[in-house]
Amino acid sequence: MATTLEFAEFVQETSYDDLSSDVRDALKRRVLDSVGIAVAAEAADPTQIVYRTVRDLETEGSCTLWGRDASASPVEAAMHNTSLVRYLDYMDSFLAPNETPHPSDNLGAVVATAESAGRSGEELLTGLAIAYEIQGELAWNAPVREKGFDHVTHTVISAAAASAKLLGLDREETRNAIGIAGTAHNALRVTRTGEINEWKGIASGNAVRNAVYSAMLAKNGMDGPRNLFEGQKGWQDVISGSFEVELTPGERVHDAMTKRYVAETYAQSAVEGVIELAETENLDSAEVAGIKLETFGGAKLIIGGGEGNRYEVENRAQADHSLPYMLAAALIDRDLTMAQYELDRVRREDVQRLLRVVDVSEDPALTDRFEAGEMPAVIDVTMDDGTTYRVEKEAFRGHPLDPTGWEGIEAKFDAVAGEHLEDNRRDELIETIKNLDEHDASELTALLA
Repeated sequence: MATTLEFAEFVQETSYDDLSSDVRDALKRRVLDSVGIAVAAEAADPTQIVYRTVRDLETEGSCTLWGRDASASPVEAAMHNTSLVRYLDYMDSFLAPNETPHPSDNLGAVVATAESAGRSGEELLTGLAIAYEIQGELAWNAPVREKGFDHVTHTVISAAAASAKLLGLDREETRNAIGIAGTAHNALRVTRTGEINEWKGIASGNAVRNAVYSAMLAKNGMDGPRNLFEGQKGWQDVISGSFEVELTPGERVHDAMTKRYVAETYAQSAVEGVIELAETENLDSAEVAGIKLETFGGAKLIIGGGEGNRYEVENRAQADHSLPYMLAAALIDRDLTMAQYELDRVRREDVQRLLRVVDVSEDPALTDRFEAGEMPAVIDVTMDDGTTYRVEKEAFRGHPLDPTGWEGIEAKFDAVAGEHLEDNRRDELIETIKNLDEHDASELTALLA
């Protein structure tokens, strides 16, 4: 049975020297991917709401609010900056069999606490490695989705652990931070079921805000439940069931995927497949009679209709969690970017008509393949004349089976953030992240202000 002390000792014992060169490189790619998404999200209404709320609470602090001429405390900076990374739903994911968290959700907390404590880039990367490892191990070994809890229930624990490291907490203080965070901040799955709204993209910001606050309470002497996981009526008893972890510094980062499309994680292979089919066969969407997707259980559950109606799509939050919408829009437009989530695009007659002829079903064999490490999809597009075209996918570009290297990450960065950055700032940001272990955290945040 995993214990709270086991997690605290892992945090204490992990150092930059424990990270392999491959782990360091992968972490830096995760930082660049996340920062690019954050830059593009600065003008979105929900992230503006978060910014206004932070400014209502604080007018200055020790941490940079990315993309703003303002600062705040580590707690509020973590909330704001994580919301930027998460809101567009273009961030990375772990593809555990029964859970799909987004480990880049931790970055806002890691950078805020590193900046606040005056840490080096090496220390920042160490904190990020700790967060990725803990969140990955929880996702694989202690999934919470079926019990009705949201995946940010893992995030508050991983972010608290990383924050404890960067704030310089000792073993018992770290144990307290993890105990406070994991006891007090368990999120409900209703965030992503039924009639989805914009909180879906902000919930992780709230989680890391609570994580940093928990770590700061522990730093200042607050005791927490030191038996969070193993205690009577504790986390394993109430939420996850008994589990074990094998914590290895940073290795779980290699299990993180890079999204190719602005779409929910489980849609990536299907979207890639339908675009390939549309382009190869030059399909006319006006002549499509039906689209049939056979997929794995998680995709059917989350975005295929298992947790609410996915055919009533009226806004961005509903669109990026609807397989019918995503497949219809991708077939018509031959792409799935931020443009496909503009309200006038979501509500246009062509995509609203086509999404209603999309059929999504689970194939147990594909579920087995997903649980073995693939992201399979089988798509049949039938035309009005009865002709059917088929494409089968094992995974997508960016999946751990086909990972995205620096060239692909930089191309994605340019596509999503390029128009928002001057060339010299873009180049300096990329170069700083590539060599983050030679810089201080404050040098990175200065470029994000």
